[in-house]
Amino acid sequence: MIFKQLNPHSCWTYLIGREGSKEVALVDPVLDHVDDYIRILDEEGYRLAQVVDTHTHADHITGAPALKDRTGCEYLMHEKAPAQCVTVRLRDGDEFTLAGYPVRAIHTPGHTQDGICLVFPRRILTGDTLFLDDGGAGRDDLPGGDPENHFDSLQRIKKLPDYLTVYPAHEYRDRTPSSLGDQKRTNPHLGFDDKKEFQLYIDDLRLGPADWMKDVLRANYHCAMDPQSAWIPADVPACEVKGTAIPTVNAIQVDGIDPGELHGMISDGKKPVLIDVREPQELDDDLGAIEGAENIPIGQLIDGLTDLETSRDREVVMICRSGARAYTAAQILKHTGFSSVRALDGGMMAWRSAGY
Repeated sequence: MIFKQLNPHSCWTYLIGREGSKEVALVDPVLDHVDDYIRILDEEGYRLAQVVDTHTHADHITGAPALKDRTGCEYLMHEKAPAQCVTVRLRDGDEFTLAGYPVRAIHTPGHTQDGICLVFPRRILTGDTLFLDDGGAGRDDLPGGDPENHFDSLQRIKKLPDYLTVYPAHEYRDRTPSSLGDQKRTNPHLGFDDKKEFQLYIDDLRLGPADWMKDVLRANYHCAMDPQSAWIPADVPACEVKGTAIPTVNAIQVDGIDPGELHGMISDGKKPVLIDVREPQELDDDLGAIEGAENIPIGQLIDGLTDLETSRDREVVMICRSGARAYTAAQILKHTGFSSVRALDGGMMAWRSAGY
């Protein structure tokens, strides 16, 4: 099998073919690189037979319509894809050949309603349904996104053979493709067996603003072939969960603190500064709140930094419902110079489960 990733940045485009054949396919091409793809095809003497989008992209304009226009290739997407220029519409379970290589399409909605994964004999192209390791997967808060559908799709992927190598449509932090078995151990999106818990996990991430991504979606709905059809910021890990929260924050490492250690510190009179970043009404639910914790919702954290100046050199513990928002909040504080910040592992759910 000929299998190459062509792009120099976080959007990954795959060239697929068979040894001895000049017929190839491209998966998830980017409009900005169409000239580069054409040059590669010409230099290698390849004929582009098919181009596939694993879903309607929200962070870049697809190059598929332009490639179809310039080469006459087929354009494949799931049958629910809104783009009208698609020539072959795939259904769940369809088995076909991609540049002569056998592949099966499985419908994996969640990030979008039209998401598919492409299953080959030794590898799986997961689009934005599954990323690598702690990258998790694509966000579910854009038009067509649905965490419950995403959970169901991930359960389907978990049933596939462990030996398949996972190749996503994005990689933002130099992670390396690895086996599905490895991903089951390292990827948080594959760690849930309960749909409700997964829904709460996604809700707790409280993803950042992404209005510009809706413009990109609309451009792809209309098969745009002009790179200026939508404004796209450079170097933003936009499709990854928390990807648009705050630039550079996601790269900051944060340590956790388990409920037992925090309870022991409080009991020994070594209570750190406690900041609960949930919404005020959440503090009145069954989980309650830790006595003495200051409530600053995560959306107000940056504006409230001046009130925390006296705590800049103290030990600070961030708290939320399940831990997701607390880690993001801790990253924000570390990014702004706080020296010792940790997040309560498992949040108030773990605190109460421990009997505190």
